[in-house]
Amino acid sequence: MKELIEKSNDLKEQAEKIVATAKAENRAVTKEEKENFDNIMNEIEDIENTIEMEEKVNKMEVKEVKVEDKVVMSQEEKDIKSFANVLRNGIKNEASQMTKGDNGAIIPTTIVKKIMDKVAEISPLFARATKYYEKGTLIIPKVNASEDDVQVTYAQEFSELEEKSNKFATITLTGFLTGGLVKISKSLLKNTDFELVQFAIDRLALKYKSFVEREGFYGTANKIAGISGSYDTTAMKVVLASKSAITSDELIDIQETVPDVYQPSSAWYMSRATRKAIRKLRDGQGNYLLNQVFNKDWDYELLGKPVFSSENIENLGQVDTNVIFYGDASGLAFKISEDFEVNVLLEKYATQHAIGVCGYAELDSKIENTQKIAVATTPAA
Repeated sequence: MKELIEKSNDLKEQAEKIVATAKAENRAVTKEEKENFDNIMNEIEDIENTIEMEEKVNKMEVKEVKVEDKVVMSQEEKDIKSFANVLRNGIKNEASQMTKGDNGAIIPTTIVKKIMDKVAEISPLFARATKYYEKGTLIIPKVNASEDDVQVTYAQEFSELEEKSNKFATITLTGFLTGGLVKISKSLLKNTDFELVQFAIDRLALKYKSFVEREGFYGTANKIAGISGSYDTTAMKVVLASKSAITSDELIDIQETVPDVYQPSSAWYMSRATRKAIRKLRDGQGNYLLNQVFNKDWDYELLGKPVFSSENIENLGQVDTNVIFYGDASGLAFKISEDFEVNVLLEKYATQHAIGVCGYAELDSKIENTQKIAVATTPAA
């Protein structure tokens, strides 16, 4: 634009010079001057037209054609959508991406992980235990208390090292079918997929937290063994003198049962009532044994170790009952099947304006290292 304007101004000066020269000489323009003048004016007109056209183009508004971006969902987003679909319509919905098992629709792995992560978030025992996400039967080594399978000693050339028999045993984790039922208001079905699925995850996790903890601590005969059904009752058991009270010396006995190598990750597990009784104990200088601390993961410490309370642990006062668990919870193994199934009951709770959600999972639990966990039990009488 700048160059065109400058050229137009230059041509105008040339045209004015032709006219001024003829006027100064008091004569008419010559034929040659006339042709030159006409050519200059034509070129000026072309430049003016070009400038005008460019100004019009610059004022034009270019309208963009908006092309909708194709939404690419992650696998987790697809799983959330599928699970929400089943919650709203039941497993009969053909649009669901989930397959159907014996107990309902099989929840995608990402949703199963969210449920188990939530259980771990609200259950200190499950969070610290060793977890195996496997199908079928799982056989893993078991470390027995106070036994070695390898011995290091002095050696002589041309002499055989003393051979020791292998003291490692194995434990077998299978899978026992467990189920939990929660109810969801139909009003929540109108929420977004994420909100609906998150609510279901939280509710199922809360149900399974209570069950997993109870079975982890006590187990059930001929089902999940848990700590009580698989710990070393000879080396790792402390029998209290009283069924309704505990002493500071007994707490020391419990803690010292676990070898030093496993102490860094050890913690106490007990009921609130038992914790309350221990809070009243003092040492020889009158200081309380159990101290309140400001930690994001636990509220109390006893003999330098975290204290976790659980409503799934029995209180003092009963005979022959495990009331305190101490040690490194990674010594307890959980096997969880990856195939978590759900069945949606659309009609059963219709009069309550709700749906039922049944969650099914195969679980098993046993101690895999008996040296890591000690148990305090009340006397038989």
